[in-house]
Amino acid sequence: MKKIPQRTCVGCNEIKPKKELIRIVKNKLGEISVDVTSKKEGRGAYLCDNIECLDKAIKTKRLERIFETKIDDDIYQNLRGVISDK
Repeated sequence: MKKIPQRTCVGCNEIKPKKELIRIVKNKLGEISVDVTSKKEGRGAYLCDNIECLDKAIKTKRLERIFETKIDDDIYQNLRGVISDK
């Protein structure tokens, strides 16, 4: 039986299958983007596919602590778009 990769959501701290989560990635140049294919290179963080988890992550500045950098509002807006599209 094949093992299913598990990741932790940065919003709610729940462990879920990797395919159910949205990946946010920081590449070597320090650029942060939403990785819909889950194949981009760089440090990744995962977020549940709901607005509540995104709001928690924004409120606690969890993504900023993980990536050790300030995150622009357009990244958060892009994430809101990806979440509402699904």
